[in-house]
Amino acid sequence: MLNAASPNHVDILFSQARAAQAGYAENGSQARYDSAAQAAAWAIMEPGRNKLLAELAVKSTGLGNVTDKIIKNHRKTLGLMRDIATAQTFGILLDDQTTGIIEIARPLGVIGAVVPSTNPAATPANNVINALKCGNAIILSPSPKGVACCMLLLDFIHAEFDKIGEDKRLVQMLPAPGTKADTQRLLELADLAVVTGSQDNVRRAYSSGTPAVGVGAGNVTVIIDETADLAAAAKKIEASKTFDNATSCSSENALVVVDAIYDAFVAAMAAEGGAVVSAPNADAIIAKLWPDGYLNRDVIAKDINVLIEKLGLTGKVPAGTRFIAVETKGIGPDYPLSGEKLSTVAALYRAQDYADAVAITKQILAYQGAGHSIGLHTTDTTRPIELGRHMPTCRVIVNQAHAFATGGSFDNGLPFSLSMGCGSWGGNSIDENLHWRHFMQRTKVVRPIPYCEPSLDDIFKAYWDKVGK
Repeated sequence: MLNAASPNHVDILFSQARAAQAGYAENGSQARYDSAAQAAAWAIMEPGRNKLLAELAVKSTGLGNVTDKIIKNHRKTLGLMRDIATAQTFGILLDDQTTGIIEIARPLGVIGAVVPSTNPAATPANNVINALKCGNAIILSPSPKGVACCMLLLDFIHAEFDKIGEDKRLVQMLPAPGTKADTQRLLELADLAVVTGSQDNVRRAYSSGTPAVGVGAGNVTVIIDETADLAAAAKKIEASKTFDNATSCSSENALVVVDAIYDAFVAAMAAEGGAVVSAPNADAIIAKLWPDGYLNRDVIAKDINVLIEKLGLTGKVPAGTRFIAVETKGIGPDYPLSGEKLSTVAALYRAQDYADAVAITKQILAYQGAGHSIGLHTTDTTRPIELGRHMPTCRVIVNQAHAFATGGSFDNGLPFSLSMGCGSWGGNSIDENLHWRHFMQRTKVVRPIPYCEPSLDDIFKAYWDKVGK
């Protein structure tokens, strides 16, 4: 059995995946690709296995909570299966008589996927399903804390493959415990590198010489303007901020509230379990969140009772507190509250007016989180469009629970995904949610068509009429 002690073990694993993928594509069909994707999806969605994966994820990583992991595993996978249900990923996609071009769907080959500890089942499952749907093999490289969960997921996928007679070598993972050297070798060998997680891994993927899709860092900022439905906004923010103990990169990290409704919003937030820590007490929270300048692992993605105790807030916040909002003004490296916190703590900014709220948000993105997404709670239909025109962000989420909406939802049109591209602002090659189209390429058969060459007058007449030759 292949293990980490075997010489050239990554190369051996890759050669197995390459052989399996060649057979998968050579004897492929849409029905076969769909069946393999469904097998992988049911491997994580079957309720008993979903529960085991969720429990192991929390136990092995110490991040999030079991109830929400179960929901995430289910909904993210169900949404993905809805998205790909009618997608054609095999055979002739287009036969255009006008252009003479025939487009044929082709797999990429062997995908190398680096997956994070925050979602050690849902993210690899998403990548596996997309890869199989498009005719690829895939090798996973989990974070050290996510190894056990990834191994169990693969056991479940392979059990489903046994039912349909599919080649298990199509879905593999690097042998435990995994090393940076192994991951780097995988990135170098793969036909496509897909990286969700640390920006160090993303940069390594982009410099590996392999075509790569990496995603940027989150640091979601949400504006609540003077026209917003405050009760609805507070309810959505609470649901999003507390889900899975804020493990999501789409969890609200900063709330920017217009002065005219600030007090009313704080009251609405309190009704949803949002406890405010006033600005004079912010330094004490910062000291406990970032001892020695590093984010405290004892509070990352922990249950609220643990967070309250670790932050020294026992008896200082109301009973029933669900999340903490800390008043602050500073932005940048000297003000860590303005960055990602990976906990049920949000920075709370008081803006003079809407224009000031936009300026604060832009400053936060300039420090951290550019490209990922921002939120806006408003009843003004023009403001979201203006943000989309001028802010360095790939997504403007309007009047929604941000963590649920950004990665696709049953009530918006974004593809279901756990990996959000951040465009040039985030140093990424994509500006959309990672989805099945990124796992497929196209061959074009080009046939001759009637000759069609324009004259110079056809192209430049309007220009010449305006300015002369």
